[in-house]
Amino acid sequence: MMSDSGEDLDELPPSAKLVYKVLEYDGPLTQKQIVEESMLSARTVRYALERLQDIDLVSQDVYFADARQSLYELTGEPIAADGGETEGDVETCCAE
Repeated sequence: MMSDSGEDLDELPPSAKLVYKVLEYDGPLTQKQIVEESMLSARTVRYALERLQDIDLVSQDVYFADARQSLYELTGEPIAADGGETEGDVETCCAE
């Protein structure tokens, strides 16, 4: 997926890709939950989320269980690391 800034998931650091995958599998999550799931430092997760938000792959919303925290989730359909479709998005044709 290419963003308006011309950057896509392939060009992000590995930490941002990991955060993206954690959100793909377990999201939406708070920053604290992402830190626990990814085993990355809080600072690294903050930076990764910032990068993902900059290219519109992740959105931030209010976490109603604790308004001091934010809830992060993917915007739109998950994409493969190579920028193509994920396996779940590929339709099978001509099944007998």
